[in-house]
Amino acid sequence: MKGFVRSDQLFSLCGLNCGLCTMRLGGYCPGCGGGEGNQSCAIARCSLDHGGVEYCFQCGEFPCGRYENEDVYDSFITHRNRLRDLERARQSGVEVYQAEQRERCEILRVLLEGYNDGRRKTLFSLAANLLELEDLREILERLTGEASGLPERAGRAAALCKEAAARRGVDLRLRKPPGKSGK
Repeated sequence: MKGFVRSDQLFSLCGLNCGLCTMRLGGYCPGCGGGEGNQSCAIARCSLDHGGVEYCFQCGEFPCGRYENEDVYDSFITHRNRLRDLERARQSGVEVYQAEQRERCEILRVLLEGYNDGRRKTLFSLAANLLELEDLREILERLTGEASGLPERAGRAAALCKEAAARRGVDLRLRKPPGKSGK
């Protein structure tokens, strides 16, 4: 959107963790306010109309009607925790939340570079988004030093992510509208 520029490309205005998105990681999305290719966004327009807030929680009307109902479906990234993550960033401070996001991005990078057999990108992205940091750290610790081929490493990493998700009651699948396949 013309005139809408942001410095934080890891955490969006509306609460999406863009630094953990497969589209952004693949270079297909510049993120909100990220320059050329930036898509039109009603929330970006709303930000401009409300003084150019960097995050929705900085607006005097937050949480507004846009957050009344949890997003039912996901896009390329999970929308499940947008409001919760905005609240965490507001309460802990943006700098603290950004440090957590950088750690999540690093964990995701390690998973993608060392354990992705070409079929795990979405799973690892969802795990980095939805699991607790302590779970992600434990997964990496358990994977460290395992010598095997890529298919075995990928399977082990995926199994550990799914085990951690099961313990937390987290579904590591994108929520798609009926009629659209979502593995």
